[in-house]
Amino acid sequence: MGLLYDLSKKYRTLSIVGMAKNAGKTTALNYLIEEAMDEGIRLGVTSTGRDGETQDLVTGTEKPRVYLEEDTIVSVPTQLYELADAGLEILRRTPYSTAIGELLLCRVADSGYVQIAGPVAAADSKRLCEDMFHLGAELVLIDGAIDRKSVASPDTSDAIILSTGAVLSRNMKKVVEDTAYLVSLYNTEELSEGSVRTGIEEQMKREQILLVKGEECRVEALDLKTGLGASRFIDEAIDDETRYVYIPGAFTVSVVADISPKKLKRVEFILKDPTRMFVSSMDLGQLRKKGFSFKVLKHIEVAAVTANPWSPGGYTFESEGFRAALAEALPDLPIIDVRK
Repeated sequence: MGLLYDLSKKYRTLSIVGMAKNAGKTTALNYLIEEAMDEGIRLGVTSTGRDGETQDLVTGTEKPRVYLEEDTIVSVPTQLYELADAGLEILRRTPYSTAIGELLLCRVADSGYVQIAGPVAAADSKRLCEDMFHLGAELVLIDGAIDRKSVASPDTSDAIILSTGAVLSRNMKKVVEDTAYLVSLYNTEELSEGSVRTGIEEQMKREQILLVKGEECRVEALDLKTGLGASRFIDEAIDDETRYVYIPGAFTVSVVADISPKKLKRVEFILKDPTRMFVSSMDLGQLRKKGFSFKVLKHIEVAAVTANPWSPGGYTFESEGFRAALAEALPDLPIIDVRK
């Protein structure tokens, strides 16, 4: 049994997330589609944008096309329907629109290449996946074609497959370190169930910075929608009773730049999920030395890592050495060289 068979027993939806363009995300998608055919798993395939075109619309480099087998359920916008090499049977028109037309849910009647697209919003993507399950899909793969941060969100799928590769750097050690850091960030500890979590969840729809105070866990909302550049105001709001600070949007070093060291050590920061953390490994290490700590309401499950030793810049890593280095850094995860 292959990787996809094992994953299909644990998850219903998997997002494929690339750490950079040309990290091998589409190659990973095609690899998983081939495994599904071998294992007899009926797939649903969608995207958080557009994918399957032969040339990258941003970089102009050649891209692997997406080949779908018979009986696969796929989301295709109306303007791309006629461009498919595969024979597509329209099963349902959806209420979701894209810049290239209304989304159709189709069954692949004759195997072939397809340009896929899907909703950008996580909530719409989740509903589309449910529609695919109702039409007979056993597992849905979501290709992260536009915003890699958003498709990694735990609101989008049950888990992610992270695609990394030589395109990130000519230095293999740096690629391995960056990949391991991102996986560790995605595995950030979740805030445990209880009155603190309940209080934050009840107020978080306000999209304001929240302070949790006292043993009774009182939640106070600041008149701030973002922590970016607001560290002086956050510092003033933190008093001796403050235990937690919830930041609704992006977290950067600027959010805590002006918070006094004593206060930074005393409170714990809470983020919605790890995609909100925009801090480098070095900067996060420096913050932690000062006593900074944070948790998330929901972490991101990383199911596997795919490794692409080839870069369009004209250089490559030795395949087995790259895979082995990743396996050493991430011993609990399957590491797959999809090009091999």
